[in-house]
Amino acid sequence: MGFRKAFQITSALLALFTGVTPQTIGLAPKKFLSLPLGAVKASGWLQDQLIVQNNGLAGHEHEFYHYVSQSDWIGGDSFYSNLEEAGSYWFNGMVPLGILLNDSTVQSQTQQFLDYVLDHQDSTGWLGPEVNTTKPRYLWGRYPFLFGAIQMVEANPALESRVVPALHKFVSLANAMLHNGTGVDDWAATRWEDFVIALQWLYDFHPDGQEDILIDTMKMLKFTGDPWEQVFAEENFPQGPVEHMSNPFPVLTWHGVNMAEGLKALPSTFRFTHNQSDLDAASLGWDLLFKYHGRPSGIYAADEYLAGLEAVRGTELCLVVETMFSGSYLYQVIGDPKFADRVERITYNALPATLTGDMWSRQYLQQQNQIASKDMSPNPFPNDGSYSNVFGLEPNYPCCTVNHPQGWPKFVSNSFVTTPDQKSLVHVYLGPFDTSVTLAGGNKVTASVDTLYPFSDTLTTTIHADKAFTYYVRIPSWVSKGTISVDGAAAKAVSPSNGLQAVSVRAGTTKIVSNIPADITIESRPHGSVAVHRGPLHYAFDIPRTQKILAQNAQEPRAVDLEFDATDAWQYAIDPSSLHFNARTPSGGKLPSPVFDSGLPPFTITATACPINWSVAGDTFAAAPPASPVTCTGSTRNITLWPFGATKLRIGEFPTFNVTA
Repeated sequence: MGFRKAFQITSALLALFTGVTPQTIGLAPKKFLSLPLGAVKASGWLQDQLIVQNNGLAGHEHEFYHYVSQSDWIGGDSFYSNLEEAGSYWFNGMVPLGILLNDSTVQSQTQQFLDYVLDHQDSTGWLGPEVNTTKPRYLWGRYPFLFGAIQMVEANPALESRVVPALHKFVSLANAMLHNGTGVDDWAATRWEDFVIALQWLYDFHPDGQEDILIDTMKMLKFTGDPWEQVFAEENFPQGPVEHMSNPFPVLTWHGVNMAEGLKALPSTFRFTHNQSDLDAASLGWDLLFKYHGRPSGIYAADEYLAGLEAVRGTELCLVVETMFSGSYLYQVIGDPKFADRVERITYNALPATLTGDMWSRQYLQQQNQIASKDMSPNPFPNDGSYSNVFGLEPNYPCCTVNHPQGWPKFVSNSFVTTPDQKSLVHVYLGPFDTSVTLAGGNKVTASVDTLYPFSDTLTTTIHADKAFTYYVRIPSWVSKGTISVDGAAAKAVSPSNGLQAVSVRAGTTKIVSNIPADITIESRPHGSVAVHRGPLHYAFDIPRTQKILAQNAQEPRAVDLEFDATDAWQYAIDPSSLHFNARTPSGGKLPSPVFDSGLPPFTITATACPINWSVAGDTFAAAPPASPVTCTGSTRNITLWPFGATKLRIGEFPTFNVTA
């Protein structure tokens, strides 16, 4: 339940609370192994997304945003709470961005950050801005730093001799703190799984004879942390908005971002308990979360706390990127393709939807039906401010400004994995990539994927290998009548096993062409409304908008807070039987830059629609969709639905009518 006092912990007591017995020695293997940072690079339009991000807010925070440029993590005096997460959040996201873009400026910034923190590690082993101060010492803020430092070692093994001993020294201190009942505040009690994953990296790759204390620290983190296996139990899980419910566990377990991070708790626990029940509970918790709070955009609703299914409720940007990362970890540990399918949906829908196309402004909360982005009156979010859905520098709270940069880079890094025996390469997230890896037996392999996916149904993969091996590519659950062709042979129907299509690759060069079309599908939503999908993309009506600058940063004029207002009607019902998919070929075979903005993606869906009576609250947000079927108030017309990620004002859940009625 989150214990806050000192304990004398015996092995028997730990076994009782963590499920670890003397027979469960070491760490259980994962179903798939991640590749070190830099082994997978984006190409094509996805590489452009990283460039746009680096040219936007994320790539310039170090120059003007005081929580980064003057962070107390690097000797400044700026921080936004005693959680001390601002600097470490930024570091965790910018390390992979700098490596994937080979950007010397970003790499210099992250190297200086790392050097400062390690240079100022105190004699006890503590890392972070609390050194030589009277600030309270809570463990949580270190965890993003550990992730960033680990990624730097992966990308540059020469750093191992400097980073790894510092991490072991910190682990020794943290272990003592946990046994003494210190360092665990309410936030560390919910986010203990991140530290466990960092410890498991040390155990797997750099144990340095410290296996016992690493395992003991993992056990102690679970013992002193919140009980995610109970939070995710069906009898305890909230089936709607939680603002009027009583949480039987610490209140922060129903917090949206904590839930996103907590998704990793049970798969990380499984590795040291070896208990299948941990994986079963993790899988069930994932399903319950999206059943009762899920969004057609792939993510779930939590405007600070879990918020149910209504389209007006919000989703925080931090939980978007944290769920992407957690879903990748779940897939690597458990191997169920449902995790990969959802991460891909989130990445190609919810993530770009909550950022302006140029990525200079971000929201705190996005809405499924979003008819305005402004200071809202009345405020539909019971636990967040009225400014939360404004696109800006730091609407509502600064955390998403420093944490969002991890989203796209970590998606790229986790797009390929290997099998545990390292004999096979597995393409998990579909998109354009270049991958270079040495498989078992010294088999050097490169794989280049040429595609506009998710704005194309075709992927062309060229593989160069020293030796023959089996290559796997994920076939998403939404694929209909997919085919695959190898080296120009006749295309054959895909026949995936557990979501993966096996392809025999010979020594030398092999060319694989995958064609993975999808049907238009309809998702049922509250009040008889519907959401529209095709493949990984969710489609929404893009409401024409005006733009007004609400605030502009004095040091960086491109960092602006923007108000968007609708300039045209949005109150439509659609006839689901009328939906028609349209695909145009982008000019020159290349997608525009950026692609996730109004009118730019090459895929659309047209629908027969009619105007209806649909009320608003004040002038800022749409009421729940009227119950379907609805009565039209005017003649039918065709409207165009665009990929959700390209819309900034939108209707994504529609009432329905029957055009033949």
